[in-house]
Amino acid sequence: MKVLRITTQDTLAIRYQMLRKNIASAKEDCYFNNDEEDNTFHLGAFKSSTLASVASFYLENSNQITESVQFRLRGMATLPEFQHQGLSSELLKMAFPIIKQNMCNILWCHARENAVGFYEKVGFKKTGDLFLVDKIGPHYLMILDLKDL
Repeated sequence: MKVLRITTQDTLAIRYQMLRKNIASAKEDCYFNNDEEDNTFHLGAFKSSTLASVASFYLENSNQITESVQFRLRGMATLPEFQHQGLSSELLKMAFPIIKQNMCNILWCHARENAVGFYEKVGFKKTGDLFLVDKIGPHYLMILDLKDL
């Protein structure tokens, strides 16, 4: 397995298949605001030469977090045949030092309810109440303080 920086375009097929497939406007929904910003980066985990897992990281603040510099994790997804092999954990391990180099210690995400266990396993903490994301379902705000790693 190899983790590399990838482009926004590289993420789209996996985002669509895993995160938006059952939504009518899904193709358009797979391209996120801030995908092309200077401080945004995308990582992909490859098995052999197949892009199997993706994650995107944005210099973006949540109004529910007080720290002035924050990164957001968004669009993390792994193809079904590659799930439960540690690919998403490896993407995060590669991202942590990049985020810290940007003078940031806070990484947050909106985690789907069924993914909370994974995020807790890698150190994120659930914050606040369950909320609904339109067309997608129940989520929690989760926060990881990188100083704790």
